[in-house]
Amino acid sequence: MAGLGLDGVYGRSMRDNTAKWLSRLHSGVFRMTGGVVGRRLVDNDMLLLTTSGRVTGRSHTVPLLYLRDGDAVVVFASWGGRDDHPEWYLNLVEDPHAAVQIDGRRYGVFARTAEADEREGWWAAAQEAYSGYTTYQSRTERQIPVVILEPASAK
Repeated sequence: MAGLGLDGVYGRSMRDNTAKWLSRLHSGVFRMTGGVVGRRLVDNDMLLLTTSGRVTGRSHTVPLLYLRDGDAVVVFASWGGRDDHPEWYLNLVEDPHAAVQIDGRRYGVFARTAEADEREGWWAAAQEAYSGYTTYQSRTERQIPVVILEPASAK
């Protein structure tokens, strides 16, 4: 086991498991309090996104920082700069129908990945809102997707 620190095989797995555990904890507290606790993090608004698992079909919920675009909200598939896309993003690629909870309100959304020119503006806004996104992008070769979540009623 020597040499398998945080950057080793076991370290990555522990980091990912810790991140998933913290995400479940955040989601649970957010839900239980109707968003009173957990709706703000790193000086930004947070939502809960619920997707259908592309393999299991089960619901999966994650807390995400978001920005507003009229009735739509915009989220960022950063996964802390890991080399793989987050599961929630892959679920949306498979099935773009999802739900968000913002504060105490829950409603259906339809997801789409922002096109290049649209992404550029939103990515700049994301980095301005939270400087961690710049760090996340520097950790990976993949381009972090920007996802527009439009109210399902608009579709």
